Amino acid sequence: MKLWDKGRKLDKDIELFTVGNDYALDQALVEYDCKASIAHAKMLAKIRVISSAEAKKLEGELRTIIDMSKKGKFDIKASDEDCHTKIENHLVSVLGNLGKKIHTGRSRNDQVLAALRLYEKHELKGVVALIGSLRSAIGACAKKYGSIALPGYTHMRKAMPTTIKDWFSAYDAALQDDEKIVRFTLTLIDKSPLGSGAGFGIPVIGLDKKWTAKELGFSSVMETMYCQNSRGKYEALIVDALSQVMMDLNKIASDLILFSMGEFGYFSLPPELCTGSSIMPQKKNPDVLELLRAKYGVVAGYSTQIKMIYPNLISGYNRDLQLTKEPLMKAIGTTKDCLSISALLFGELVVDKDACAKALTPEVYATEEAYNLVKKGVPFRDAYKEIGKKFS
Repeated sequence: MKLWDKGRKLDKDIELFTVGNDYALDQALVEYDCKASIAHAKMLAKIRVISSAEAKKLEGELRTIIDMSKKGKFDIKASDEDCHTKIENHLVSVLGNLGKKIHTGRSRNDQVLAALRLYEKHELKGVVALIGSLRSAIGACAKKYGSIALPGYTHMRKAMPTTIKDWFSAYDAALQDDEKIVRFTLTLIDKSPLGSGAGFGIPVIGLDKKWTAKELGFSSVMETMYCQNSRGKYEALIVDALSQVMMDLNKIASDLILFSMGEFGYFSLPPELCTGSSIMPQKKNPDVLELLRAKYGVVAGYSTQIKMIYPNLISGYNRDLQLTKEPLMKAIGTTKDCLSISALLFGELVVDKDACAKALTPEVYATEEAYNLVKKGVPFRDAYKEIGKKFS
């Protein structure tokens, strides 16, 4: 039975259209919805809407659902509509009238938001951990090859000497910023929406929203009407943060693709990380890097998708917002996959010391030559012009 069902038959085509693939996406939210429901049940017992014994029975069955879900034995079907309906129907089938009490003091709106926020917090913490793993892999690679000198580039032309350590330190600094952005995003979304109902609160029964927020590990309670207004906005914020991570992975991939070309040869990947050609026997293609480079655009596209859905909606819940869930989840999954692959790549990356040394041709030292003249008292502009004549 649908949570909103009042006994009227719904047209099957309308049902399929409105459900979409939400039921499949919601498989990832089962654990979080159950955890929010456990906290809600405990709070209902605290304010004496249900008994402590009833809360314990609900908690026990909700934990059973979590266990079933982890084992792949709690499948949500299109007819279930979403995980929230599936969970409540399961509680009713096992606990009878007690299962019907779990929705007391909730709307599906704040129920969905609570599960999403818990999911988002968990996933962003995972992103932070993966950024840390990548930084460690880059640091280990820099330690191994850091002293090797090679040209730095501006305008895709040789500029001045640099080192592998300096190059990789730039990657690490970028990822440090990305980590701060993700952590800041975590701070912003760390507010409990439970108790906001459909967006206008729950009358009469006196919910203890602060208690529920603390029980679920939220730092505070969200302002009631803002709860629904934040959906879409927070999802866009999260994906924008992930886009920053992906933009830096894009730059790293672009560097490694270019400078692992035979014409440069500064870097190389072992054969087991490369693919080949169906016709050219010699090919060792950096497909993994090319896909890594391209997936920035994919994640940025998810951000745009969300931002095209969220605007122009009046305050309060609108069903349009259902469509922000898929790009959010895909952006998170893509970013996590790319961070993991990047750490693997740096664990296997090889730097060719001889190729780097060969590339340090005389013009790379032109600026150094100019400053050697400056040290002898020659005005910089004169030194600049004198050395420039050598390479004109």
